Order: sequence, then structure tokens, then C-alpha cells
Amino acid sequence: MSEPSVLLKKDVIEALRRGTVPRRGLDLFAVGTDRFAMSLKEELDRCATGGAVFKALRGDFGCGKSFTARWYQQQALARGFAVAEVQISENDTPLHRLETVYRRAMEALRTAQWDVGAFRAIISQWLMGLEEEVSQTLADPDDMKALAAGVGTLLEARLKDVSAVQPQYAAVLRAYHLAQIEGEHAIAEGLIAWLMGQPNVSAEIKKRAGIKGEIDHTGALGFLRGLLAVLQQCGRPGLLLVLDEVETIQRVRSDSRDKSLEAIRKLIDDLYGGRFAGLYVLITGTPAFFDGPNGVKRLPPLAQRLHVDFSADAKWDNPRDVQVRLPAFDRGRLLEVGRRVRDLYPTEATSRMQARVTDAVIAGLASAVAGKLGGKVGIAPRIFLRKLVATILDRVDLFADFDPQHDLEIRIDADELTVEERAAAAGKTPDEIEINL
Repeated sequence: MSEPSVLLKKDVIEALRRGTVPRRGLDLFAVGTDRFAMSLKEELDRCATGGAVFKALRGDFGCGKSFTARWYQQQALARGFAVAEVQISENDTPLHRLETVYRRAMEALRTAQWDVGAFRAIISQWLMGLEEEVSQTLADPDDMKALAAGVGTLLEARLKDVSAVQPQYAAVLRAYHLAQIEGEHAIAEGLIAWLMGQPNVSAEIKKRAGIKGEIDHTGALGFLRGLLAVLQQCGRPGLLLVLDEVETIQRVRSDSRDKSLEAIRKLIDDLYGGRFAGLYVLITGTPAFFDGPNGVKRLPPLAQRLHVDFSADAKWDNPRDVQVRLPAFDRGRLLEVGRRVRDLYPTEATSRMQARVTDAVIAGLASAVAGKLGGKVGIAPRIFLRKLVATILDRVDLFADFDPQHDLEIRIDADELTVEERAAAAGKTPDEIEINL
């Protein structure tokens, strides 16, 4: 691996300083992800050749589910896939409303080339390719009316399979391209927003494409097929879609919970029924979601599809299975991550950093943080890395006379902890912590 750029190092360190998972550079300090590398390569190969994959990532709070999901995305981006991550939540993105999940996915869509605004960029790239193809057949390449008509016809042909189940997708793209050709930018922006699932697009704009209303639950799945077709025609193998924190559906009303579980069941069947070529769906959840009475087991057909026997030693877990588990962080992994982050930290005071932030200092921090979280090392990684960067590495870098062996005092306030971390600090389970609403 080549030496990472200073900018990449700074991006990673800044995310850890905030207590969040970096969007890139995860390979620089990841520990334990190599066990999934071969199976992920195989699964991405399957998607790239017209298949589809559904994967469930299982782990307790603090064991790195979000981190590992980001690592999955990083590997997919390196292979040319588009990726999107959606945080499932009771109010903002309920799983039983797939039109909302679709909208959030289109907002979050990114590629290795486009970190933001990827949906518009991909559509533009695709339409430019169609324009070039049509231009070669025109007697007058500057005839915009003929170009628009030719692109519209070619567009319909390329999306024939999508139009069989969701004709609106091609219709809106055709109207969008025509609006661009005619310089009607407000119309074009409104149509692309509607295509992304955005609400409140005016009726006048929708009338230009012959559409009404908003994208609904069923329509969202058809539009996802449309995106996959466009991606593949742009030379991209597919899309990796992460649905993070799916366990939150356990806290919704029983009817909404049952609809969410049924949505997962239908998505699995559609994936393996050949309806979403090139789509890799990764969900994350806690063991309680997969094994408890308010989760997957409420819907026996879904439980059957996701069942994996985890009674054997974790070292023999099969990473090719539909459900894989992440072991809780132990002290050894925590210290290894700490050492990698120390060595990654961009500083001009390299000798001082190595001399003052010793392995013993990192071990002492790990013990102190875990001790303040009820001795639970598995809950500690996020706050450990945040303290390592902001309380030790930054100070050693900024202050020549700061020595963590003598000047360091570890303090953890309740306001900087997640619900799960506060539960560990109080010696309780997350469900026992009261949340002010």
C-alpha cells in the first residue's frame, strides 16, 4: 500500500476527533476486517456479473457495525460500484416506507469520483453518452430538436425492461433531457428532484412529464431498478446499499414493525428472484434484532431466510453466510487500533509523538476509558479513539511540554456518550436508560 496523503490522514483524524466513522481511509487503521475480504470480493463479483446479494451484519453496540459497513462501502467504491448509506430511524427514515428509504439513498449516493451529488452526475453522464451515440446518426449534429427526439427514443429502448414495471422512470428522464436541451433549468431541476424521490415538486413541473403525485412504496423499488440500469450502462457494476441500525424498528408500533419486516423479506426474495441485478444490500443490527421477540423472529419466513447457527466457536464463522457476526472488541484489538491511529496522525513533531505516546500510554488510556464504561472494552472503541486523538495526540502535537504520562487526566462526561455508552457507565443495559423525549 502506498503512503496515504496528508489530506487523507487529516480527514480520518478529524472524523475520529468528532467521534464519528470516517467516510474514507478505513483500511489505514481497520482491525479484523480481513476476515470478510475474500467473501466480499466474491459477492461483489457476483453483483458485477448480474447477480445480487443480501447480507446481514450482526453485532452488539460498540463492536464496529457502522465502521465495518463503511469498510464494505470503501471496498465497493474501489471496484467501481456506487454506494449509499441510509440510517434507519423511527421518525426520519422508517423502513416500512421504502419511498423514504429510496429518497435518502439517492441523497446519499456517491461514487469514487463524486462524493456528493452523484445521482445528478450519473444521470448527466448517461445522457451525454446517449447524445454522443445519437449525434453520430444525425445529418446535422447541431439540430437540437432531432437530438432530443433521438435521445428520447434511444432512452426508451435502453430502459425497456425498467419501463415494463415502472414506465414513469423513462418518461421523467426523457422530459428532463428535453428541458435541459430547451434551457428550462427550473423544470429540469424539478424533474430530477422528483426522480430522486423528493416531495413537494409542483404539479406544473410534473405535468411536463405526464406524471402525478409522489413516488410511493412500490414505485421506489421500480425506480431503484432504473438506477441500476443506468449505472450498468455507464460502466458501473452496481450499487451497494447499506441500511444501518435496522434494529430501531423494534421500537416502532407493532403494525409498522411488521410492515418493515415484510419489506425486508420481500427485498430478499426480489434480490434472489433476479429483479435487482447488480444490487448488494447490507443491513446492520444487534443480536436482539435477529434473535429477540420484537425483531426478525416475528416473521417466520424472514427468520428462515436469515437463520444462521452461531452456537459454534466464532473462529469458525462462515463469512459467506447470509448473516455474519462481529465479535466484540477485546483489549488486544483496541490497542492495535490505537497504535495504528497514533502512527497515522499527521505531525511535524514525529519524534516527540513517538517518544511521548508510547504503547504504555495507549494501554493506560484503554484501561481508563473501559473502566469508566463499566469495564466493558467492547463498548469503548469510539470514545477511546476520540480521547486518544483530542486529549493525547492533539496536545502532544500542539504543546511541546505536554507529557501524557504526567499531565493527562481522563474525564468522560455523560453529554459526550451515546445511550449505549451511558448504559455501560451506569452498569445498566441500554433499555434501562431513560431518554428524555
